[in-house]
Amino acid sequence: MIEKIDSSNIQDLIDKTVSKQPGSTGTAPAGDADVSLQVDYASYIDMAVKIARLDSDAVDRATSLLLTGQLDNPEAIRAAAAKIADFGF
Repeated sequence: MIEKIDSSNIQDLIDKTVSKQPGSTGTAPAGDADVSLQVDYASYIDMAVKIARLDSDAVDRATSLLLTGQLDNPEAIRAAAAKIADFGF
């Protein structure tokens, strides 16, 4: 069974946790503890921009294959279904 948690030790736990975080100053936030997630989105935006550039070539190739009818055959449909089953959308 789980024993009661002593709430008087929560600040000590926060201090220990914050000091172990990479890039941490080692001090807990002042006042009420904030449990919101802090995320740096700049790196995700950079990755998305790079992927968008790479995907534009894939879109061009797919458009060409669609226009020439190379994707409208049973082999291509089976291959696409297998990839969707293996990797998802």
